[in-house]
Amino acid sequence: MPITFLGLGSNLGNREANLQMAIRAMTRLARVTEASSLYQTAPVGPHQPDFYNAVVRIETGLSATSLLRFLKGIEGEIGRRPGGEPGGPRPIDIDILLYGDEIVEEGALTVPHPRMAERSFVLAPLAEIAVDARHPVVDASIGELARKAGQQGITRVKGRGWDGVTDHPQGRVRI
Repeated sequence: MPITFLGLGSNLGNREANLQMAIRAMTRLARVTEASSLYQTAPVGPHQPDFYNAVVRIETGLSATSLLRFLKGIEGEIGRRPGGEPGGPRPIDIDILLYGDEIVEEGALTVPHPRMAERSFVLAPLAEIAVDARHPVVDASIGELARKAGQQGITRVKGRGWDGVTDHPQGRVRI
């Protein structure tokens, strides 16, 4: 069972509650073993509210494509509708960042997430819980990628344990 990391983001509605609902919903078919701190980040697209972002580590028996279908269902439950503006505002966004060390390209699914290596809003929370994990395409550690991307536009809002599902003491951010 590959160790999987998911990136979560929300910039509509109650952002923290949206992320908490998504993590709780994941427990139906996955074991959520760790969650990063909660971060507020500037949006990539213009004219929209800031995002709350986090990363979770899960264990699941689902294939990558089945996991994607499951996660899209969770997004729908929380209010995300298909066909929205790419990069636009949304109540929830769940991306498969890493699925073990596998490289997956199947239809709409590309793992590792294709833009993950340049996005500090993904790398900062991911480095917090998986600093030594390796990006299988660029062959660099998550910590190395996070240091290179920097932390401009990222603010830690709440420490670990905010998610209400995992029970981890506050940890130091290792970037």
